[in-house]
Amino acid sequence: MSADPPGSDPAGLATATGRAAARDLLAFYLEAGVDALLAEEPVDRLRPEEVPEQVFAQARAPAPAREAAPPTLRTPAVRPALDRGGNLPGMSTAHGPGAPAGSPAGAPAAPEEAVMAAREAARSAATLDELAAILARFEGCALKATATRLCFADGTPGAPVMFVGEAPGRDEDIEGLPFVGRSGKLLDRMMAAIGLDRHAPGDNGAYIANVVPWRPPGNRTPTPLETQTCLPFVLRQIELADPDILVCLGAPAAQTLIGTKEGIMRTRGRWFTIHTGKREIRAIATLHPAYLLRQPLAKRLAWRDFLAVKAALAERTR
Repeated sequence: MSADPPGSDPAGLATATGRAAARDLLAFYLEAGVDALLAEEPVDRLRPEEVPEQVFAQARAPAPAREAAPPTLRTPAVRPALDRGGNLPGMSTAHGPGAPAGSPAGAPAAPEEAVMAAREAARSAATLDELAAILARFEGCALKATATRLCFADGTPGAPVMFVGEAPGRDEDIEGLPFVGRSGKLLDRMMAAIGLDRHAPGDNGAYIANVVPWRPPGNRTPTPLETQTCLPFVLRQIELADPDILVCLGAPAAQTLIGTKEGIMRTRGRWFTIHTGKREIRAIATLHPAYLLRQPLAKRLAWRDFLAVKAALAERTR
């Protein structure tokens, strides 16, 4: 039997490995939010000899001179109130709240205008259904343009316990419901261990939401502006759901809703009081199920927190 010449691959292993690596790379790009090519051929921009000369020519070209504009005085703008549908008066629904009047449809609003529009729109909702409809039309958060669906809530409205996480993931973005992926299945098992079920009626039910209702591209962390823009909606959602106990899943949710600056290991297991606008409710922070999937040994800490929730529910029924 003759030996294979050097460099030969009779079994096609190198080809199969290369295809698998290419698929993994494409999957990574898709998960990171890459959806378009910049050129037909790849360019290694870390190696100058491979970058086309016209790129350097454009970089070396002097910028066109701009005439200095005379200084102008800016007067504070009067912010009109939103109507019951969450829109600015005289504005078509194609613009939505958060878009300046007279701007083309889809034009982004200034950050402070988006936050103010969110506050006005959330305040106008009288029910959870109205709040979901207003949020679906809201154009003040850029995450809406990159997400597939709005993940408003799941579970039983009016349940005694409400769970709030940070933002949806890939599975949640596909189904339009919070906590339906691996971490959601773990959360269901954790709730079942203390007698709760997101779809159960009455005192055995649970209501689930996120601070940010749209998935950030690539599951990145929401920016402070994105969180502040969505905050009025989740605060109004908590007020309308009116739970007796609020469970913050993870540090971002706890820091946003409770107002603590400490890490989750210092915050978890402690009881806080939140003013919803109607009344005061008890709030507790615990570890996020996604963290528990990466750190299984930490489940014992989360179990203590859930036992505290169970004890608080028992005191409530006495």
